[in-house]
Amino acid sequence: MQTSEIIVIAGPTASGKSGLALALAERLDGVVINADSMQVYRDIPILAAAPSASDCSRVPHRLYGIYDASVHGNVVDWLELCKAEIAAARARNKTPVIVGGTGMYIEALTEGVTPIPETPGAIRSQIALLQKEQGLAALYDLVAKNAPETAARLSPNDATRLRRAAEIWLHTGKPLSYWHTVPLIKNFAPQDFFRIYIKPPRDILDARARIRFDLMMQQGALKEVQELAARNLPDSLPAMHALGVQELKAFLNGQTSLEEAVELAKLHTRQYAKRQSTWFNNRFSPDLVFPGCFKTSAPTSGFPTNDAGSDKFAPGSSSGSNRFAAEGITHRFAADSSVSKNFVDEVVDNLKKRYKMLAK
Repeated sequence: MQTSEIIVIAGPTASGKSGLALALAERLDGVVINADSMQVYRDIPILAAAPSASDCSRVPHRLYGIYDASVHGNVVDWLELCKAEIAAARARNKTPVIVGGTGMYIEALTEGVTPIPETPGAIRSQIALLQKEQGLAALYDLVAKNAPETAARLSPNDATRLRRAAEIWLHTGKPLSYWHTVPLIKNFAPQDFFRIYIKPPRDILDARARIRFDLMMQQGALKEVQELAARNLPDSLPAMHALGVQELKAFLNGQTSLEEAVELAKLHTRQYAKRQSTWFNNRFSPDLVFPGCFKTSAPTSGFPTNDAGSDKFAPGSSSGSNRFAAEGITHRFAADSSVSKNFVDEVVDNLKKRYKMLAK
């Protein structure tokens, strides 16, 4: 079954987006297209929870691992690549299935993009140097002095957004709030999209986030960060701010214990998921909301169980020895899961009602 419409799946980290995307792409003869700002980097497949080789053999996956960690990826470049992949999928009569948790990417695609001029590398380096030498407080003071409206909406500890606000002001002489008043450049009509929001209960999401990082550690996250750190890349690069990178890097530098680094990474993951949820609750208008195919209370293992009901993805289990813990890290919706199958059926039924479907 095919549809020319664009499926968009959004939700916080560890919510099961990738699994649903895979199930829908198989059902709708689709192509999975990445909308996660960390999964574009090939150097951090474990910490970014990139799709496994098995997943990629089942349906085509696009825009995963396309950049080296030294590249400063951005929403404008991603959007152009995404539009090209959507066009290519449609040309082959495939259904584009966009999936990710980066709200800025999702919004740029579905609502349009603000025409902010691209920041030159020299200015990014200047802001990165200021942060390195004087800390986040200096960045916040710079933004507060020159763009007080922007500063009022930012946390003094939000390094990524503070850097962005400082870069934009330094490059354009205008605050970020000004650019938000400029008309958006739209790429598609609203009716081109079918939006799905995965919204798990908070306790389930927190449990899955904790278990997921344990699995990442089993799969070699520490070695991944060790290899990345050996390249001495600037900490201002996006890939260096993937969840777990700075925390494990601190351990490698002797600044903390491994246990403390892991616990901090788990905390930051849960905090990030909360911020994502808040963002999507306020700025994403879904056609369907799915609570996820999870247990209704916090599990001892945050992952789907096998047919026998055992927690085969629990940390320390022998089943977790292959690269992505037998699909566990990206929270695959098992093919025989009645919950996920029922939801896929619901999505298809809604698409049939809204759009003219083509039977294969």
